[in-house]
Amino acid sequence: MGAELRRPTGEIFPGSGLPDEPWLLHFHCFLIRDAADRLTLVDTGVGAADSPASSWAPVPGALAGELAAAGVAPAEIGTVILTHLHSDHASGAVAGGRPLFENARHVVQQADLDAAGGRMLDEILAVIKGQLHAVAGDAEVAPGVHVHLAPGHTPGHQIVRVGEVALTGDLVHHPVQVADPSIRYLYDDDQEAAVRTRTEVLAALRAERAIMATSHFSEPFLRL
Repeated sequence: MGAELRRPTGEIFPGSGLPDEPWLLHFHCFLIRDAADRLTLVDTGVGAADSPASSWAPVPGALAGELAAAGVAPAEIGTVILTHLHSDHASGAVAGGRPLFENARHVVQQADLDAAGGRMLDEILAVIKGQLHAVAGDAEVAPGVHVHLAPGHTPGHQIVRVGEVALTGDLVHHPVQVADPSIRYLYDDDQEAAVRTRTEVLAALRAERAIMATSHFSEPFLRL
């Protein structure tokens, strides 16, 4: 699924040289199944038609249907990792006023929990409060699944590592930032911190020729 952002691409990525034309933003979540059949979901998408993302993103989200197509019921998922608490990444954790993933720990960085407010706090975090698992920094949150604090987009933005794959959340939004990590994104909470984080993380991933799984590219997987 995707949505055109209202502001021209050149304004969203200042200094990028991109043309001032609409930009199609895609939305991806990722399901991880390990050798023991344990299931981990990374991000939950835009959520229901009335979710906090409804003011700007294409709701309702397609996550439930995609899981069903993969033969997975929400109750089977044991861990949900939220890369950060923006509405297009976390709203799908709730459906009909109840937790959608009833048996899952929901892993969030404490820094993002501390900064949360508005509809995300009232309609999402309050509903899954008993399932929240706060971490501070780097942690192994499921066998072989690690989270790493990567602040800038939000105070507690985190990426996920599974072997050679890095699920990068909103570390990058457009391929132009892979080529030049110094290009800023208008909606990063702290643009300077985001540039530092993006530069450091991409250099490390490139050095090991990792696979990057992105949240908003048209083709989510990229070998660096």
